[in-house]
Amino acid sequence: MEKKENIYRRAPKKKVCPFCVNKVDEVDYIALVKDIEKNNDKSFDRNGERRPRYIAENGKIIPRRTSGVCVKHQRDLAVAIKRARIMGLLAFKGE
Repeated sequence: MEKKENIYRRAPKKKVCPFCVNKVDEVDYIALVKDIEKNNDKSFDRNGERRPRYIAENGKIIPRRTSGVCVKHQRDLAVAIKRARIMGLLAFKGE
């Protein structure tokens, strides 16, 4: 049997890094807090608590392939989230 190629499948859209588009040099925890305040409607989890859009409901950092962030900004983002957790601005675990 031969494999049929799926001719109806579209090519996935290229995700563009939102930090590169806005020409952000560094991502820090203050930018994360501003992101929470700016995107009120998008950043609520099911418990009604606010969270940045780069953190999943269970508290994990969303990977690059999902968020569309470039390598440089993903590293900065991970460090900023970890620093914000240590400072008490973000929870370690989403419950």
